[in-house]
Amino acid sequence: MSGQNFARVTALISSVMDLHVRIALQEADKEKRRLVGGGVMLGMGLTLMTLALVAAELVLLLWIREAFALSWLQAAAAVAAIDVVLAGLSLRIGGQMLKGPYLPQTTAGLIRTTRAITGKS
Repeated sequence: MSGQNFARVTALISSVMDLHVRIALQEADKEKRRLVGGGVMLGMGLTLMTLALVAAELVLLLWIREAFALSWLQAAAAVAAIDVVLAGLSLRIGGQMLKGPYLPQTTAGLIRTTRAITGKS
C-alpha cells in the first residue's frame, strides 16, 4: 500500500470515527435532557403526593374528631396511631421483600458499599 492510499484510508477511518463521536455526543445530550426532565417530574410528583397525603391526614383528623366527638388531642392521637400501624406494616413487608438470598456479586457489592460508608476496611 502506498503512502497516499494509507493516508486516504486513515482519513476515511478518522472521518467515520468523528461521525460516530458526534452521534454519540448528540445521543448523550438527549439522554441527559431526558434524565433531568424525568428527575424534575418525579420530584414534582413526590411533592404533590406528599401534599395530598398531608391533606388526607387533615381530612381524616377532622372526620375522626366529628364522627367520634373527640377532642383535637384525642383525634390527633388516633391519626398518629393509625400512621404508626401503617408504617409498621410497610416496614415489615418491605423488610421481608428485601430478605435474601442474594447473588454473590450483589452480596459482595453490598459488603463493599457498607464498608466504604462505615469506614471499615
